[in-house]
Amino acid sequence: MSNAAYGLLGAPLAMAALPLFVQLPAYYATHLGVALAPLGGVLFAARLIDMLQDPLLGYLLDRAQAQRRRWMALGAAALALAFAALWLPPPAVAPGAWLALMLVLAYGAHSLVNIAYLSWGARLPSALGPVAWREGMGLAGMLAASLIPAAILAADAAQVRPRLGAYSIGYALLLLIAMFALLRHAPSPATSGDSGSGGNEVNSWRDTVREVAGNRALRLLLAPYFINALAVAIPATLALFYIDDQLGAPHLAGIFLACYFGAAACGLPVWTALARKLGPLKCWRLGMLLSVLGFCGAALLGTGDLLPYAAVCIAAGAALGADLALPPVLLAAALGERLGPGTGFGLFTLLGKLALALAGLSLPLLAWLGYQPGAGGGTHLLLAYAVLPCLLKLLAIATLRSPT
Repeated sequence: MSNAAYGLLGAPLAMAALPLFVQLPAYYATHLGVALAPLGGVLFAARLIDMLQDPLLGYLLDRAQAQRRRWMALGAAALALAFAALWLPPPAVAPGAWLALMLVLAYGAHSLVNIAYLSWGARLPSALGPVAWREGMGLAGMLAASLIPAAILAADAAQVRPRLGAYSIGYALLLLIAMFALLRHAPSPATSGDSGSGGNEVNSWRDTVREVAGNRALRLLLAPYFINALAVAIPATLALFYIDDQLGAPHLAGIFLACYFGAAACGLPVWTALARKLGPLKCWRLGMLLSVLGFCGAALLGTGDLLPYAAVCIAAGAALGADLALPPVLLAAALGERLGPGTGFGLFTLLGKLALALAGLSLPLLAWLGYQPGAGGGTHLLLAYAVLPCLLKLLAIATLRSPT
């Protein structure tokens, strides 16, 4: 059960990540009245700050392995507070300003805990086993985060705030239990001195930059990872707008998200097993191709096409399992002996959050093109939500190459 003790933290981390990247933009636009253009600007700025801090956090965590547990506990406490604050802005404060401030705090705390958590897993003896538990629990957390907030926000307006408060308390308790399981019962990660590297890890920021620049296997992963992350981030930002205005089914948003993440949870062990036979690189290509096939269908849908969209969610969700499980395995193999996992995962999270920052700009772009939430979908929303991600996925497939 040691892998389970390690993997449990994936659930609350994912439960925080889903609102940050998917639900809060629509919540602040439709429930709190923040216009799309300033909302997109806030998302872009907060995600840009979040992106820039990740390599530094990864580097510092590699240098301070003895204090990793303490920093993870402090980061978890800050994350629990920021999570509640994002759902419950004070009535007297402008919601846009509050969102900007709390997003910076939430992103920073989440990054600190997540990078340390990923580095912990990378230093465990097996790669695929801990990753499967972590991502499986993460998908369980995403399922909970898909259904519970959607049910709360669909309730009577007078009940929304107290129920969001109870949800935030429940989240804090889950995060506390998961952190306790990790710190007390998960296997301890190897340190630099006993990881088999012979003490050859780099010891300065300049050495780290030079080592990354000279690592061909790592460099070959960065472009396809970023392009694929952008292809995932754009529809994640626009999903609730698409469900509300293109399909006319806001009451089913939680069900569609649950189909998506449920399919990812079911697909995760399949991709993990398939990677052992075909290799993670080939499996990742197949996963991206499956995602393209799914999103092509989304471009053809309109009001009332609920079952076809559920099929799209299942296909795209199954493909998401490959995006979750396989890039970390490829990264761990590409790092070599001298680069620490904190540095490597800091680079990956930097690129992922750069993609999220750029995806936030899709909101002011759509506003400039004439789209307004609640006024129906249209060509521009379809192109942004479905067609553009397909093109980006195909580009990621074309740029993904073997280092040998």
